[in-house]
Amino acid sequence: MQINRLFEIIYILLDKKTVTADKLAERFEVSRRTIYRDIELLSQSGIPLYTNRGKGGGISLLDNFVLDKTLISDKEQSDILSALAAMSVLPNMEKTELAKRLSALFRKDRDLWISVDFSGWNTDQKLVFDTLKKAVIEKYVIETEYINSCGQISKRLIEPLQLWFKSRTWYLIAYCRKAEDYRIFRLSRMKNTTICGERFERVISDYKYEEADVRSTEITMLIKPEMKYRVYDEFESFENDGKGNFVVKMNYPEDEWLYGYIMSFGKYAEVLKPVNVRNIIKKRFEDCLKNYL
Repeated sequence: MQINRLFEIIYILLDKKTVTADKLAERFEVSRRTIYRDIELLSQSGIPLYTNRGKGGGISLLDNFVLDKTLISDKEQSDILSALAAMSVLPNMEKTELAKRLSALFRKDRDLWISVDFSGWNTDQKLVFDTLKKAVIEKYVIETEYINSCGQISKRLIEPLQLWFKSRTWYLIAYCRKAEDYRIFRLSRMKNTTICGERFERVISDYKYEEADVRSTEITMLIKPEMKYRVYDEFESFENDGKGNFVVKMNYPEDEWLYGYIMSFGKYAEVLKPVNVRNIIKKRFEDCLKNYL
């Protein structure tokens, strides 16, 4: 405990320059005498501390003091701080002062060049994320109601292995006891998720993900210029047909999600191929029209 407090005192002094013994005693919930003993130990260890009495006084470090950090390059120090900043904004991630401490240790400005926010606008999904985080870390079986791509709802007992962020969406890699196999669950489709008292032994290294295992269909679409913003937002590459329209290609598993995604472009998109998907979309729009007749 004392060792941790000694390091903490150094971090505080590196950050705040001067701190009174009373402030340190209050922070660590110890007496002023204990703080002075800590200061004496640090001084005996070669840490250049000094104290000033009177108004504005306190305990300080010499201005030119830095801890030995030569094993970490200047670029690596910046990378570490940026990575910690990115991790700190994950939904319900436990907040720590590690980035602040290392910033003081490296003598780096804490104004970082990047700000990352993976969380969505849906507060319910944040609650699911928090539950899953605990279950993954502590290896608890969870029970959930899952809505698949066909709109079917089923209760599942699953062993959560890893939270996975891919293509702007959160997923859970888990072993599903109902399917007796590994599955990837989309967090937004998980409802009434609770932690069971049972623990499991399975680890993420048991799961082997291969893109080839997921059968997909290549879709070619013609998208009108009114949807230019979506083309730029949602497609990495596209071609121009010479008339201001965009020709895009995408590969996705052919399911309800894909049909709904294509239809979300409304009258501003047309499936060119394959023919079977084109016919399915045509039929669905015809069925939609019947709702308004």
